[in-house]
Amino acid sequence: MISGAFAAALTPLTAGGTALDEAAFAPYVDFLAAGGVDGILACGTTGEGILLTPDERRRAADLFFAAAIPHGLPVAVHSGAQTTADTAALSAHAAEAGAAAVAVIAPPYFALDERALERHFETAAAACAPVPFYVYEFEARAGYAVPIALIERLREGVSNLRGLKVSDKPWEKLEPYFLDGLDVFVGAEALLLRGLEAGASGAVSGLAAVYPEVVAAVVHERSEEAARDAERLRAGLEQYPFHAAAKFTIARRGVPIGPDVRAPLRGLTDDERARL
Repeated sequence: MISGAFAAALTPLTAGGTALDEAAFAPYVDFLAAGGVDGILACGTTGEGILLTPDERRRAADLFFAAAIPHGLPVAVHSGAQTTADTAALSAHAAEAGAAAVAVIAPPYFALDERALERHFETAAAACAPVPFYVYEFEARAGYAVPIALIERLREGVSNLRGLKVSDKPWEKLEPYFLDGLDVFVGAEALLLRGLEAGASGAVSGLAAVYPEVVAAVVHERSEEAARDAERLRAGLEQYPFHAAAKFTIARRGVPIGPDVRAPLRGLTDDERARL
């Protein structure tokens, strides 16, 4: 069972974003562990996972696993991909390599109906069983929401479904996913305190990839001051291309991660760097 503050980790890249920066994974995980997080999500939205090749995603997951072992940190892996075949293959690799959990977002671009989406999630969950499986609900990225009725059917029919990571906002979009018997991890930092009060198991936070100590304080201490800091810091980063801003900021915090992002994401301009 996983819970607490999980960092939706950045993926260190080099060579203009065309390759993994393998040497940066261990010091980055050291930084996250020192910040007090309870675990890591690899290759999610913040980790540019959907833009990496399947081989790169497997390698990135392996590097996070190895770096997390000295700290005893569990690593969950986002395995969502455009096709069911790739999703299942990535889910199987994550399970075999030691993932604490597997999360899968609804495939973007095609607005799949419930029958197609149900088969997709069932196949992904079976590929990683008995490792805990989480549906990653993020309407703004997938392009459509996973229906509540579908989650309820999966709860009955998928033995390793443990819960959801929900990044939707406002609260009215998040609240319906608090379903009996399923854990919920909140993605939107502005909703985290309210989510915890409603029974959320924790956070999977992109902000925690850069400011792990702030998100850990929200989750562990239910700190309203930390929650205000989290909202302020997130708003500051979101004035710019988020991935580039996050990598620039974490480098300023002393972590040896370069500014490289995977195209078509872009880096910061000189003016943006100066203002940030």
